[in-house]
Amino acid sequence: MQYIQPRPSSIVAALYTARDLGVDLAILHGPSGCSFKHARLLEEDGLRVLTTSLGETEIILGGQDVLEKVLIEAEEQFHPTRMAVVGTCVSLIIGEDMEAAIRNSGITTPTIAIEVHAGFRENIEGVMAALEPAAEAGWISEDELDRQRRLLAAANETERLRGAACKSYIQPSRGDLKHVVAARLMECVREGKKGVAILNAKKETAYMFADILLALHETSPDADITYYANLEDAGLDKVRRDAARIREGLREGGIDPELHGALDEYGAMGETFGTILQEQAPGFAVIAGVPHAIPPEYTEGIEVFSVTNGPRQVEPLKAIGHEHVVVEVDLHPKTLGVSEIVESEFGAVLRSMQ
Repeated sequence: MQYIQPRPSSIVAALYTARDLGVDLAILHGPSGCSFKHARLLEEDGLRVLTTSLGETEIILGGQDVLEKVLIEAEEQFHPTRMAVVGTCVSLIIGEDMEAAIRNSGITTPTIAIEVHAGFRENIEGVMAALEPAAEAGWISEDELDRQRRLLAAANETERLRGAACKSYIQPSRGDLKHVVAARLMECVREGKKGVAILNAKKETAYMFADILLALHETSPDADITYYANLEDAGLDKVRRDAARIREGLREGGIDPELHGALDEYGAMGETFGTILQEQAPGFAVIAGVPHAIPPEYTEGIEVFSVTNGPRQVEPLKAIGHEHVVVEVDLHPKTLGVSEIVESEFGAVLRSMQ
């Protein structure tokens, strides 16, 4: 499909994957402004991002010497445990040999070169560009590489079928008014309807989406609601740590959810959670994170309350029959660098109605 709306960057995806691989210093080999916003955000999450600041001179004469100097300075000044050199459109165009620069620099810090640029239509290409050299370096196993490849394909298919990539352009929306949706949810609880609450969230976004479950339990502790979450212990190291912390936070809040899938399996959990909905046959369902992973045939006849962080996800969710859709607009920056569950706007509204 030819998209006419902005799509996630493969360079940014490579940076996030480097973070998940335990890299604590990344060097963007390109202009100083490349991926500026996300680089600054990732520094809030423990990944120091430097740049070789390539300009007109380097574009003409090459920037390998500059990269070698930055590698040496990075090691001497910051003493990282792992580094990654992340390519850009400029490094691709001028044909930079980033592997050679790493070798010639003489650094001893374990370092991988991620050959990536922004010309890919799918950001998962950036994820694989980071995972493949990580597997070659022995940072992850071949089995984990194959697992990640399968999960990325499933996530991509979910977005293509029912997500923000299902149309060439989707009008962004802030969703339904949170207080109106919260009032209806509390009404379902007061009417004694059976409920199911599902956390199916992507990686660190679960730190806020999990709060939806906590708020529901706090406001309706005696309600007939069963809780499920994709918080199993699997995936890259950071994903496992985040899942463990969120599980503990939920249990401290009085919720011991039934676990299905890991935080990187959100795109592949549609059939699993859909089958649960069919078996439980609830009067209502609250689905936080990636609600569109669940095919619509599983939610027919159920009043669905969806919580997403994508303004372009509202229209597709409404199209598959989700009656109530709310958006946590500032979720992403609020969940970087955190180690415990963060209060959500919708959760705060629910709590205000006690």
